[in-house]
Amino acid sequence: MRIAVLSRNENLYSTRRLKEAGEERGHEVDIIDTLHCYMDITRSRPAVRYHGEELPYYDAIIPRIGSSVTFYGTAVVRQFEMMGTFCVNESVAISRSRDKLRSLQLLSRKDVGLPRTGFANKPDNVKDLIKNVGGAPLVIKLLEGTQGIGVVLADTNKAAESIIEAFMGLKANILVQEYIKEAGGADIRCFVVGDKVVAAMKRQGAEGEFRSNLHRGGTAKLVRLSKDERATAVKAAKVMGLNVCGVDILQSANGPVVMEVNSSPGLEGIEDATKKDVAGLIYAFIEENAKPHKTRTRGKG
Repeated sequence: MRIAVLSRNENLYSTRRLKEAGEERGHEVDIIDTLHCYMDITRSRPAVRYHGEELPYYDAIIPRIGSSVTFYGTAVVRQFEMMGTFCVNESVAISRSRDKLRSLQLLSRKDVGLPRTGFANKPDNVKDLIKNVGGAPLVIKLLEGTQGIGVVLADTNKAAESIIEAFMGLKANILVQEYIKEAGGADIRCFVVGDKVVAAMKRQGAEGEFRSNLHRGGTAKLVRLSKDERATAVKAAKVMGLNVCGVDILQSANGPVVMEVNSSPGLEGIEDATKKDVAGLIYAFIEENAKPHKTRTRGKG
């Protein structure tokens, strides 16, 4: 097969692994910088051009769309969809997962476990907003934040009010969530491919840090999932319509709760922790499912 990886940086571990794994399985793999693509939108013959030339037909594309280029990146993915190329993750599904508020609303509607979450616009709603999620300690998140940036833990109601009012004063969109104390600064990253969790790791935040992101000094180790955790991860991926994703789960007293569904999950941490060939499993999914004009977004919303 001829396969393209849409990525801004060919030197990233995940991008290099996807190229290596594809070539090891006998595929021709090109790395294409998403922002250097431009679209020829014309009647009956949509095309994608790159560095002055029309791109050849690809049997499949693997989108690695960074959060800062979501709008343009999903437009490029959509153009490939119009051309009948099989997209591992489709544009609508990527857009859903990137909108934290929308993704939580969709998961809530489908009865997926979630931390209690509030969203408001006016400062006069702040006290009730805090009360509604159970009061302090609570977590305040920027809607546009990534990799733990823009996530704050407020220990008291007064501190929460001050932080929320400050964010609102900057016209920032925020979510307010209950703090899952029993998680102990740890979460579980479930890597879903198709309808299965193919790998899972437990990430533990650095001492004194409630965020477990590996980019922030967290550590990761192999973890054995419970039946409920596995089912929750697969259901969350299905609701988003994502074929390949990372589902971040917290272990709460009321069972597993989903924090985020990531449409471009990194491969380095999960492959190091689990010693599994996750990149190869992505290609196995492509080999089984890639057919022309098989663009069909799963889920609704």
